[in-house]
Amino acid sequence: MPKTAIVTGASGLIGNLLVQALLQDGTFDRVRAIVRKPLLLEHPRLENAVVSFEDTGALEKALQGDVLFCCIGTTIKTAGSQAVFAAVDFGIPVNTGRIALQNGVSQYHLVSAVGANARSSNFYLRTKGQTEDALIQMGFPSLFIYRPSLLLGNRKEVRFGEQVAQVLMPAFNFFMKGRLRKYKPVKAETVAAAMIAHAKTGEKGVSVIEGFAD
Repeated sequence: MPKTAIVTGASGLIGNLLVQALLQDGTFDRVRAIVRKPLLLEHPRLENAVVSFEDTGALEKALQGDVLFCCIGTTIKTAGSQAVFAAVDFGIPVNTGRIALQNGVSQYHLVSAVGANARSSNFYLRTKGQTEDALIQMGFPSLFIYRPSLLLGNRKEVRFGEQVAQVLMPAFNFFMKGRLRKYKPVKAETVAAAMIAHAKTGEKGVSVIEGFAD
């Protein structure tokens, strides 16, 4: 039967690579990118669903398919405040997940962050953890949570701290083994590839993926 993959955050680092990989993979007959403006990418199986995340009616129509990949993410600096950050990194994943589940979407794939914990004293990690917990409580047949460390790749926006870390962190990769492996920097395309691989398994329940293999 025809299968549709839905991607939110498709214009971001992981999301854009994921869309391209999904189109090359061919597992899904349609790849629907939920975006605020069309992607600069053309493909016969790609559908740009230009909607506002505040428009519930439009989201209900767009979130029709089989698998939802959520690559939404921002920074507090970009958001401008903790409230706006939470609206993006918690509000959008949870709201789209709720609508998708009501529409019969059976798989949800969430890009979270290493160290995510709803009880963390760190606001960023606490928000990520609260997002994970909210989605777990929804009861998706299949929920995959990805917790990458520092992402390696070319972002459209400049994040100075990440640029510095991308230069320095690889030097410490040799020491990041065992329990520390999950903190090893990971290529964005590696995360995207892992998401597609897990989507194909159809594994039931909640799966948390850390320590990505290149």
